[in-house]
Amino acid sequence: MLEKLKASLEASPIIRRGEYNYFIHFISDGIPGIDPEIMNEIADYIIKNADMNVSKIVTIEAMGIPIAMAISMKTGIPVNIIRKREYKLPGEIVLSQATGYSKGTLYINGIETGERVLFVDDVISTGGSLLPVVKAIQGAGAHVAGAFCVIGRGNGAERVEKETGVPVGVLVYLDVDENGVHVTGGV
Repeated sequence: MLEKLKASLEASPIIRRGEYNYFIHFISDGIPGIDPEIMNEIADYIIKNADMNVSKIVTIEAMGIPIAMAISMKTGIPVNIIRKREYKLPGEIVLSQATGYSKGTLYINGIETGERVLFVDDVISTGGSLLPVVKAIQGAGAHVAGAFCVIGRGNGAERVEKETGVPVGVLVYLDVDENGVHVTGGV
């Protein structure tokens, strides 16, 4: 299952940024080009395994967008994109996020009380983005039916589940070192 995704990750080039071994892959970086076969593989897996009784698919810009759109195109469920800039629309939710490598402010618009949403994203490591997003959506009176992240590094999925009760599916867990990407788990 997800063999094309796993093989493409293991073939990813590695660059060194300080003490950090960073892999380059279209899921997390959009380069060298997004492979539609693998996007179909990912979307089909999520659709089959997620609670799809939702009114919206929610993601954070930028790299969650291709994943959310692949699912939306197959299901007809609209996509709601959490942005990194303010729009000052009525009901806009402002929250801070801190990932393993960056900090910033996110802006959520269009979440309605009582609706059910599915969250999707490219990578989860610490849970520093997903945790405040889930809490903000729940705080707005909506229900996060589940979350799926394509790539997992670290214990962020477990942290989010423990602190919010929202199930987080990770398609592929991996480690990265100077020798490459190593798939260590997932589905």
